[in-house]
Order: sequence, then C-alpha cells, then structure tokens
Amino acid sequence: MTDSKNGEQQIEVAERDDNSQNEKNNEVDTNSVSVEENEKKINIKDADELLKFMDKYESEVEPLTPEEEKKFVKKNFTIVSLLTTLVTLILFMDKSTIGYTTILGIYADTGISKGDFNNLNSIFYAGYLIAQWPCHVLLQKLPLGKYLAGSVFLWALIVGLTAVCNDYGGLMACRFFLGAAESVVVPACEITLGMFLTSKQREVAQPVFWAATAAAPLISSFVSFGLMHTHTSTYPWRIFMALNAGLSLLLAIVVLFFYPNNPADAKFLSTKEKVFLIKQVQESTESSIEQKTIKKYQIYETLKDPVSWLFFFQSFTLMLSNSLTYQQNQLYVDIGVDNLGSSLVSAAGSAWDILLYVIFAFVILKYPNQNGYIAAGCMLLPIASGIAMVTIEWSNKYALLACMILAASSKGVTYIVALGWTTSSVAGYTKKLYRNVMFMLAYGAANIISPQLWNPNDAPRYFPSWIVQIVVSFFLNIVILLSIRYILAKRNKERYQWIQEHPYDNFGIVTFEEGGSEKVNIAMLDLTDFENKRFVYPL
Repeated sequence: MTDSKNGEQQIEVAERDDNSQNEKNNEVDTNSVSVEENEKKINIKDADELLKFMDKYESEVEPLTPEEEKKFVKKNFTIVSLLTTLVTLILFMDKSTIGYTTILGIYADTGISKGDFNNLNSIFYAGYLIAQWPCHVLLQKLPLGKYLAGSVFLWALIVGLTAVCNDYGGLMACRFFLGAAESVVVPACEITLGMFLTSKQREVAQPVFWAATAAAPLISSFVSFGLMHTHTSTYPWRIFMALNAGLSLLLAIVVLFFYPNNPADAKFLSTKEKVFLIKQVQESTESSIEQKTIKKYQIYETLKDPVSWLFFFQSFTLMLSNSLTYQQNQLYVDIGVDNLGSSLVSAAGSAWDILLYVIFAFVILKYPNQNGYIAAGCMLLPIASGIAMVTIEWSNKYALLACMILAASSKGVTYIVALGWTTSSVAGYTKKLYRNVMFMLAYGAANIISPQLWNPNDAPRYFPSWIVQIVVSFFLNIVILLSIRYILAKRNKERYQWIQEHPYDNFGIVTFEEGGSEKVNIAMLDLTDFENKRFVYPL
C-alpha cells in the first residue's frame, strides 16, 4: 500500500451496514468483501507486527483459567518490572557519577573549574539531544531488546574510558558520547512497559520502575562514602567510574540474553500466555503494540496535535530544574557540609525519594486515571521548598538542607507520571514514538541549559536559579499539566458520545500481499488516536 498525502490513502473507509455485522466471516476474499461504514481497511505491512503471531496461534491455544491468569499477571508484572528497573538503576548510576566526582577529587586531579564542571553536565545532554532522532529511528527499525543491549555495552565502554581521562577535553568528549549512547534507553524501557502491561498496570508500575532513579544515588552515595576512606595512589573518582563501567558491562550481558523484543519474543512466557497478553494489552489500550514501518502521516499528525507541544513544553520547563539533582553534592558543600557528610545527606535524600515513589504507587492504584492532578499536585512541595531556599536565613543550615532535599524530590514523581502519560495518551506506533522524540528533545535541550543556571558567581545562594525554578519549572508546569488534562477530557466527552452511537465499530480489514483479507480487532490496524474514535485518553 502506498503512503501519500499524509497517509489518507493508507486507510480506506467504505460503507457500513450495521445489520450485517454478525453475518461476516473472519476471513473473506478481497474481491467479495463488503466493508462496512467506518470500518478501516489497511495492508498487512501497515498493521501491528504481532498480527502474524496471533493469526498463527490464537485459534490453537485454550484461554487461561482464572488460576493461570492470576499466576501469569504476577509473573509478567514482576519480570518486566525487574528488567526495566535494573536497566534504569544502572543507567542513573552512570548518569549521576559525574555529580559524585566533585567530592572524590576530580577538581584536583584534572584541574577543571566549577564552570568546567557545569559544561560537563551540559555537553552530556548535547549528545543526548543530537542522538534522539537517529536513535529513535533505529529503535523502531531494529529488535528492541538487541538494540538496548548494544546501547548498554556502548555506555559501559564510555564510562570505562572516562575513568582514564586526564584533562577537560577528554572528559568533554566522553560525556558527549555517553549522552548519545544513553539517549533512548528510557524511551525503550517505557515502550517495553507499554508492550507488556495494561494501562492500569502501567500507571502503578511507573513509580516502582522510577524508584530506581532514586535508588541509584542512594547506592552511589554509600559507594562514594566508602571510597573517601580508601588510601590509594589513584584518585577515588577514577575507581568510582571503573566500578560503574563494570556493572554496566554485566548489565549488557543480562539484557542481551533476557530482555525481550516484544511479547511474542518473550522467553519467560508460554505461547498461551503470549496470546493472552497481546489481547489483554490491545483491549486495554485500543492501540497497536509494535510497528516497524515509519508512517510519515503519523509524524505530521504528531506535529499538528497541540497536546504533543504541551508535553514538549512540560518536559522543557520541568527539566530546567533537573541540574538541581546533580548539583546537590556541590550545594551541600556550599551550605557548609563537608565531603563525607554530603554523601550521607545525599543518601538520606535518595531514601526519601524512594519512599515518595512507593507512596505515590499506592496513590495511583487507589485513584487511577488522575495523571494530570497527581503530576500537578507534586509540584506544590518544590514550590514551597524553593521559596524557602530564597527566604530562610543563611545561618539556618538544617532548614536549608531539608528544603534542598524536598525541592528535588516530588518533582521526580511529576516527571515519571508525565513521561508515561506522554505515550499512553496517544495511539499509532509512529505517532507515539515521535511524540516521545519531542518529549526527549525538550528534555535534552533543557538539561543543556539547566547546569548553566548555577553560575558560580551567584554562589552560595543562587537566587536567579531558584527564581527560574520556582516560576518556570514548578508553577508553569502546573498550568501546562492541567491544560493537557482539560483538552483530553474535552476529547473524551466527544468520544463517549461517538462510541454510544457506534457500539459495534471495533473491527477493521487487513489485506494480504498475495490476496485475500481478514477481519481483525481495530487495535491491530496501528491507527492514531485521531483515526481510532474508540481510543479513550487517560486523564
């Protein structure tokens, strides 16, 4: 099937006769098929990649019994969460290594300044930003698990090379390529969660999955604390980098052999469980699971959708405050905590973050489909803490430390919820992927700017940086998040009305290259949320 005029010819809509719905056979001849009004018809190469698997096995396997289903749900959720969390844990340990080098001797060893250190944070995200589009294309074209294994291996190699750098130029080069290697690891994990979990399961899994981002600095804090007690001729920051490189290399091996490309490829599932999972996820999301064809019209639709741009600006504004996380050890020292103490304070902050993520996992479980309100509500604590940071007397060190930890904590929940919401609120594999590209481009651009807000000339209070974070990163984020929820709720109102009027319009027609057609669930057609009126937006 050719793709022209934004894909309008890719999907053909023919007349529908509601009274003939139950008289159709699943498999029909192309020349004799009577396609009903609002029923979509596409070529098989544009359908979900898992359609062939379902055609082969769906009719051969028995449904899961209630007991089997219960065991399957627990096993699937546990394994998928464990794999994605392990990747994220090591990823954020590697990302945060640069923050701990400030207390492990990198200044004295390499001769860099605080301004140079800020540039090391910025150049990482320059590589992150530049690699987004080409790496997302590779992510769609290549087997997901194998691509991820290659990315992990590359970042392990680069972290290892960082450990032997002797000057500013070498560190800058390593940081740039590390950012490029890690650029689509988080989106790959998010895609995996979307493939293997229902919408409700995914909402609960997000905070658990992202608790790894808080656990990473907790582990790193204790490792750095131990390294500061070592007495070797090698500066501790180099040993720290080497340890992280070794862990990353082990992770690459685990990912290569155990990380699935999609549900049909999952070695930990039986054929019966794979069929059940694919049907369960598609019924939950009303959208396709995987599609290897890049559809240009879906890219155009992504750019025309105002919600895509709102998520873009939500990511950009929030991430202007992201360097606060990586600057914390330096800020603790500015407040008056010594190097040993700052690693322990950082550990306490990480423990608090983990507790928050667990609490919000239960909040999301109790109040599902409240992404906008939960994400916006989590901005109130950073606003209050940020205001306190610019108003509390400088002599009140304990209060300043507490506010520093609180300001950088619950905003992480906002990021987690928003990142999952970005892709769960869109259908069409290419559209979903390119909205993710927009989100991550904004993430990368903001993180290039973020370290530069911490100008050494503004130390120790950094009033300009805190003002930007309070107004732009925290308050404006609330406005954007509630605007997204308003638009999606308005769209849902129209969709509920349409679904009431068209209760049976949930099938489509797939045509084969060799001739013949088949009636399938509309979720198999890889339609966008604009095309599939049965897609209901999560709020």
